[in-house]
Amino acid sequence: MSAKRKIEVGKVYSTKVGGTFLPVRIDRSLGHGRYEGICMPDGKTVKVATDAVKGAGVTVEQWQAQRQPQEQDAPAPAAEPKAKKPKAAAKEKKERKPSGLDAAVAVLAEAGTPMNTTDMVKRMLETGLWKTGGKTPAATIYAAIIREISVKGDQGRFRKTDRGHFELTAAGKEAK
Repeated sequence: MSAKRKIEVGKVYSTKVGGTFLPVRIDRSLGHGRYEGICMPDGKTVKVATDAVKGAGVTVEQWQAQRQPQEQDAPAPAAEPKAKKPKAAAKEKKERKPSGLDAAVAVLAEAGTPMNTTDMVKRMLETGLWKTGGKTPAATIYAAIIREISVKGDQGRFRKTDRGHFELTAAGKEAK
């Protein structure tokens, strides 16, 4: 069994308050290892347990003296600020690769007839409109097209014509 800690009323202890250790002046004992005190930085009243108290207590005067900056601890004069580097000329915008859906719009616009996603992906990869290393790119494009149809509805670029076949809407023809 551990020895009881002796906590003195009127001294400042490092105490765990809200997950961090803060200096607390213990004002009174509440019994059963609980104390009430004032959190020194902000003056709020807190209740703490003996287990949350760390270190030996110091008087309020000693605590205030520790907070005063010492001459040797004074910060050195600040060095001259570094010159800022001139900003580089506006970066050239990189040409954005078309997404799978953008490439599908281009392929459907070129074909002019409804297509299934397997044929769309074959043309996109042959012409270099879209590059992927995925194992099931047709399923990826199919899912993306279905998601756009369900989210945007009539304002979307695609319309389902038959099982697994899609064509462009008026919005899709304008988007190409």
